[in-house]
Amino acid sequence: MIIVTGATGQLGRRVVESLLGRVPAERIGVSVRDPRKAKAFADRGVRVRQGSFADPASLAHAFEGASQVLLVSVDKMGEECVAQHLAAIEGAVAAGAGRIVYTSQMGAGASSRFQACRDHAATEEALRTCGVPFTSLRNGFYATSAAHFVSHAPHSGELALPADGPVAWTAHADLADAAAAVLLDEGRFEGPTPPLTGGRTLDFAEIAGVVEDLTGRGVKRVTVSDDAFRERLTGQGTPAPVADQLLGIFAAARAGEFATVDPTLAELIGREPRSLRAVLGEHLATG
Repeated sequence: MIIVTGATGQLGRRVVESLLGRVPAERIGVSVRDPRKAKAFADRGVRVRQGSFADPASLAHAFEGASQVLLVSVDKMGEECVAQHLAAIEGAVAAGAGRIVYTSQMGAGASSRFQACRDHAATEEALRTCGVPFTSLRNGFYATSAAHFVSHAPHSGELALPADGPVAWTAHADLADAAAAVLLDEGRFEGPTPPLTGGRTLDFAEIAGVVEDLTGRGVKRVTVSDDAFRERLTGQGTPAPVADQLLGIFAAARAGEFATVDPTLAELIGREPRSLRAVLGEHLATG
């Protein structure tokens, strides 16, 4: 049985859908904080159990019978994030899982300028010493993050952000299909994968041009200082630590941490990855 955590989130839900197209539903289990939100999966024969990384005791039941566990990283940063990941790893080991697959990120490293990448590095180190074979999916930077940053640009006519660098933006749907492919090929990738990325990089100056093309509205890329961006975020109610974490994205991009383009994702999914333009087109059409 393959257990997928976070199965009601953007990535986990798509992984389960991808698996359902390839294996019988009875081979799939999900561990979710609120089973009611996974009723559609239960109705299709998927085993649904309550489990939370923040409640380690719940994981014994959620992970019971697992041959593999896909640990979808939590949407947090810092000590709380790593602590929850460690609890999930311990839960998978205790449940007797023969393999752990973890959703990491390209650029994961202890010296990264982005907190999330440092958290992924700490989690990967725990996986190396857990005693169970593991695969760490070095996912490309989510294209939906770019969509979030540009959401107001067509209306304001400006894309005002700190200095950045090229990023290999990558669609959730492609990464979900890649995760499913790795789960169904247990001998593939021991340890971290190569970066699983889209087919090209774009910086925010190029993204502004894409938004112009998609909307027919002028969008000027304006570079603001890190301090000004932090002040804008905190002025809108963003906690200062969160603002600093967001700034880390731009610092890491400037350092080229997300600039690698690799063919591995295309090879895993058997097609060219979706472009950022396609993701932005969907986002702007529904925004």
